[in-house]
Amino acid sequence: MPSITELRKGEKTRQQILAVAADLASAEGLEGLTVGNLAKSLCMSKSGLYSHFGSKEELQLAVVDLARQRFEATVLPAAEEFGDGLPKLHALLMSWADSIENSTYRGGCFFAAASAEFDDRPGSVRDEIARLSKAWLDLLVQGFDSARTLKQLKTQADPEQMAFEVHAFVQEANWAKQLLGEKRAFGRAKRSIQACLERETTAKGRKLIPST
Repeated sequence: MPSITELRKGEKTRQQILAVAADLASAEGLEGLTVGNLAKSLCMSKSGLYSHFGSKEELQLAVVDLARQRFEATVLPAAEEFGDGLPKLHALLMSWADSIENSTYRGGCFFAAASAEFDDRPGSVRDEIARLSKAWLDLLVQGFDSARTLKQLKTQADPEQMAFEVHAFVQEANWAKQLLGEKRAFGRAKRSIQACLERETTAKGRKLIPST
């Protein structure tokens, strides 16, 4: 049985592997992850890598989970100080936009790249990416629905439509920055989010949205 020290060392090595794998995957795709190129990047043996991940799919799923953990640690805390409704939702959206604009991934938004790569590839990796992406969209819908219940949004406001729009603004900014090198892309996205919110707010809700 391995000792506690050996277990801790193994987990540290696993996390180091995943960090490099996530960066490679963001630029070259999850399918581009191979034991060979990963071992070369880490100066490890292939057998050493295989001891941590039994298959390519297991490695891909672990990378997706690391991206989830990073997303939650980076984006979600921004909303913790706010109550339900527009202030919390606004903080989440701005934090999300900032996290992608300042992403340490070479490929920009990890989930945007992974979604484009796996949207037509059935399997457990696609299923997990879809599940996590839907969970984020559902959280946005819930935020808009809560704001409407609190009468911060107009009665006729459509939470699903609003979530669709703000999600599209941020994804478009990621595309424009990555492909076109547009430095103002995320500023445009934030102004679009602001306009979307203000379009549907009540007088009560408008006072709760910080200006960008």
